[in-house]
Amino acid sequence: MSLKNTAERWGSVSQLLHWTIAVLILAIGTVGLVMGELPRSPKWFWVYTLHKSLGLTVLALVLVRIAWRLYAGACPPVPGTPRWQARLASLTHAAIYGLILAMPLSGWLYDSASGLRPFRWFGLAEVPKLSPPNEALAGAMHSTHELLFWVLLALVAGHAGAALYHHFIRRDATLARMLPRGWIATPTRSPPEDSA
Repeated sequence: MSLKNTAERWGSVSQLLHWTIAVLILAIGTVGLVMGELPRSPKWFWVYTLHKSLGLTVLALVLVRIAWRLYAGACPPVPGTPRWQARLASLTHAAIYGLILAMPLSGWLYDSASGLRPFRWFGLAEVPKLSPPNEALAGAMHSTHELLFWVLLALVAGHAGAALYHHFIRRDATLARMLPRGWIATPTRSPPEDSA
């Protein structure tokens, strides 16, 4: 498999970054949904630190992914994809990238403005504050962080649904080419070809 993207499939670097970020976002979202219910204890601080550390990891990885995409190019839509679907996919991808950047930044700004003690990324390095304590900013960033999560969740659900639609209904290689070769078979398209 090629490291770089080709006209037929996403390269191994793009695949690795895509699925790593997806799994981390799933983990962060799960932790984020349950951590508010935890009592204030040493475990609470550990869970919050884990949530923040994973969030900053995703921020770094999405910057790497954007740089890699600029370098390696994007895999074009599969032949026969209607223009409106290709355009919608491009807009969805751009929105997802923007949200994956904005979410950790809003969380980092919330943490900074809330006046909490500095945290260490996975216990290894102290994370600098982006703002002095500011209650109004902290409240706004907390609300923004939560809103961005739900918007991202809706877009990711649509993105996954579109991949499944392409695999099971349109029966093309859209999903298969974002997975390592041989993980799933590319469906055989039945004539007549759907041009909708």
